[in-house]
Amino acid sequence: MNPAHLDTILIVGHGSREDSGNQEIREFTEQWRARRPDWRIELCFIEFAPPEMNAALLKAARTSSRVLVVPLILNAAGHVKMEIPEAIEQARLACPQTDILLAPHLTACDPILAILKRRLRKAMNALDMPDPSTTGVVVLGRGSSDRGANGEMAKMVRWLQEEGDHELVDLAFTGITWPRLEKVVQRQVLLGMRQIVVLPYYLYTGTLMQRIHRQVAHLRVQYPQIRFACGEHFGFEKEIFELMDQRVEDLRAGVPDSRLPCDGCSYREIAHDMGHGHSHAHTHDHAPHDHGHAHEHGHDHGHEHAHGHENAHAHAHDGHAHEHGHHHEHAKGQPA
Repeated sequence: MNPAHLDTILIVGHGSREDSGNQEIREFTEQWRARRPDWRIELCFIEFAPPEMNAALLKAARTSSRVLVVPLILNAAGHVKMEIPEAIEQARLACPQTDILLAPHLTACDPILAILKRRLRKAMNALDMPDPSTTGVVVLGRGSSDRGANGEMAKMVRWLQEEGDHELVDLAFTGITWPRLEKVVQRQVLLGMRQIVVLPYYLYTGTLMQRIHRQVAHLRVQYPQIRFACGEHFGFEKEIFELMDQRVEDLRAGVPDSRLPCDGCSYREIAHDMGHGHSHAHTHDHAPHDHGHAHEHGHDHGHEHAHGHENAHAHAHDGHAHEHGHHHEHAKGQPA
């Protein structure tokens, strides 16, 4: 069959400076292709790794009658709300004959909750099933200056608590916003927790996942009386494949997505109205400075930046915040 008559499903991954994370997304792509041999599935990255999103989207648009853009991203911050829709807008102008549709990101949902619950059960088994009333849980994710993205994580933490027996289920972030892991652990210890389970809220490995494991090792030394268990990222769980399947089927069926109306145009309109034009808000695999007690002197510096702007602005529109700016956030002691 002529490829011009095919749908192209374009996976959009964030991309990492640590290529092991990019390689895992490539492996996910191969596994998804094996599960869906009748689908034409391609991959691109927003940053740090080839193929680059704009070029890959143009290529797909030139060789397909329809492109289904499916972000392989957990939370919607600047990338999902601004950059992906802007790339789609440019590709539509270049290829007006091609229908380009955008699926929602993976978001906070029951399938992701099922993964978290399974990870928690596994950690409790590794700790020989201690009393959940004395076992704290910390869901640890990538922070954002977008309150909506942080709020999605907060919802997952609440759901996890409501569907389990743990009295103390907290949220922590590896960068950009607070609280950080070390501070949450400090609070849980003060509240009498004897065991603490850290559940990373990440799809794939990368510099931040590596840093999380190092930080838990530091915490074990700092709190020798506390038993720690640390989960893994969950990019290859069956729920992720099923969610991606559902995104494609929904696009083909014309199911509307109320989270990003009109491909995120409302977010881009407010940015243009403020005179910012493009928003290239990259939340990199870096961490801001934290005043904790578990220190690692590695100086991995973090930047969240929008090209052409020197100051960080948070613009609220219809309940969503948008990040435009240049954040320099340095991690001296906190390996998060």
